Parts: sequence; C-alpha cells; structure tokens
Amino acid sequence: MKFLDEAKIYLKAGDGGNGCLSFRREKFIEFGGPDGGAGGNGGSIYALAVNDVNTLIDYRYQQHFKAKKGGNGSGQNKTGKAADDIILKVPVGTQILDDDKFTEIADLTEEGQLILLAQGGRGGLGNSSFKSSTNQAPRKFQYGEPGEERWIWLKLKLIADIGLVGLPNAGKSTFISAVTNAKAKVDDYPFSTLTPQLGMIKFDDKELVIADIPGLIEDAHLGKGLGDKFLAHVERCSAILHIVDVSTEDPLNDYKTIRGELEKYDNTLYKKPEIIALNKSDIVELSRIERLREEFEKESDTEVFVMSAATKQGCNEVINRLAAFKKSSEEW
Repeated sequence: MKFLDEAKIYLKAGDGGNGCLSFRREKFIEFGGPDGGAGGNGGSIYALAVNDVNTLIDYRYQQHFKAKKGGNGSGQNKTGKAADDIILKVPVGTQILDDDKFTEIADLTEEGQLILLAQGGRGGLGNSSFKSSTNQAPRKFQYGEPGEERWIWLKLKLIADIGLVGLPNAGKSTFISAVTNAKAKVDDYPFSTLTPQLGMIKFDDKELVIADIPGLIEDAHLGKGLGDKFLAHVERCSAILHIVDVSTEDPLNDYKTIRGELEKYDNTLYKKPEIIALNKSDIVELSRIERLREEFEKESDTEVFVMSAATKQGCNEVINRLAAFKKSSEEW
C-alpha cells in the first residue's frame, strides 16, 4: 500500500428535505385540515479514527464526498426519510485542518474518536406544524435547510514513542528491522527509505513504538533531498533516537547538521529529549569509537551509546534505555 500523509478533500453535507403542503380530503371525513409532514434531515459527514488504516492514500483517488438529501415530507403527516451519514475512516494520528491549512478542527489521537465535519441540513416543517386556533388551514411550509460544505486538509502524524533521525545511510532502517517487527527496506545507497516506517517492541505486555523517517541532509528545510516533510511524524514522539554513522569522515559534524535541521524545522522538536547511538561500530577501530564517544558526550550533554545495527551488538542497551525513558515519562 502506498503511503500518503496529506490530502485535501471537499465535503458537502446533505440538504434537508422540504416540508409538505397538504390537506386531508378523505371521504366521510367532515372536517379536513392540514396534514403535511416535515422533511427528513440531510446526511452529515464525520471522521472516525481507526487503527487498521495507516495512510491517507484513499483520499487521493476520491476527494469529493457528498451526503444525500433528506426525503421530502408528504401528506398524512408523514415525515421524510433522514439521509444516511457518511463516516470517513482516517488513521489514528490524523490532524484535520481548515481550508487555510492552519486552523485546527480536530486532532484524532485515539482509536474510536469521532468528529463531526459537516452538519446535514435540517428538514423543513410541513403545514400541519403551523396549525393554530386562529389559523386552521395554514398554507405555510418550510424548505429544508442546506447542508454545510467546506474544504478541509487531512494531515497524518504517526503515533510513536520514539522517533529515529539521522543522515541517509546512518543505519536507521537496519536498526528498526533488527529490533522491531518492521520490515524496512535496507540498501547501501542513500534514501533507501522513502516513507515513514513504524516498528513495535513488546515489554511486559506493553508496547514501545518506534518511527523511522527518511534521512535528512543539510538544507533539508529548503527542500533538499526529501526535505523535512516527514519530520511531522516524529513531532508526537516523547524522545528522539539520533543514529550516527561512525564510519564517515566527520561523524560529529554529521550530528550537528541534523541538529541544525531540527532546530530550523521546529524548536519544540529540537528540544525533545535525545539519545545518541553511534552506529556501525563493527567496522571502525575501537580507539576511534572511544574518542568519538567522548566528543559526542561533551558536545551533546546527553547519553551516548555504541552499537552495530547490522550485528545487533549494543542494540539491547539502546532499547532498554528507550524503554526506561518511556516508563519514567508516563504511566506504562
């Protein structure tokens, strides 16, 4: 299934049915009178957060949603049939924004959340509703009210506990494939990861969810490489695992590059708790790794781990620290 994390759609709720203008004319009925029924309500449009969907791809192929009109009222005080509602299923983590792409309508962060997006029109009253002691034969009735219509944006932000960041080829995909149930694409060329990936680890019947996003490069905030468009998927994370390739010419500068891009994207994301993992230790001399570890601890003032995602050496220590962080940051 293709991944899509943003879509613009048009909604038109159903109009209400018209009220009826009618009078009783049955044989042998001495006194007639108004018997026009009310119109039915038009269908409304809702959004429902579900866990069995993880992309907005369906909304690329269908972008217009129109609910049906309510049925018109009829004689004998019969109310028109109410139109069916439309329920749009969206992934948990979907933000719903107004047409300006700024005003938030809803943020669906839990399964089962249901939000009204467009209200169906109310059915009009029939003439029987206007009968009174002074007006025994009203010829007044109402047309149904129009349903709401609007354009909205759907924006998906994955729900994860830990977000992975790093340069392309730092080993993020290898790591998430090694320690979770994810089957991320792993290759020896940059940008093998083109879309965000989620992986899950179980601890004591609880879950630790990790999100891997495509690698960042310098000036990603200007649109270089794949840009910073996928950073939204780590905004909800409690902490960041920054994976650094120690086999490059200047790993510390690589780290600073990514930190700079995070700061330019969003200061809140930049200030999130961070754990550093120096990866590919299996192909680098121990003396170099120890020196780099000291440099990183001095530069970042945070915990620094050494690991090899390819051989899984040191991965357990990283995972245990991530799990401990989650336990300390919320009730688990």
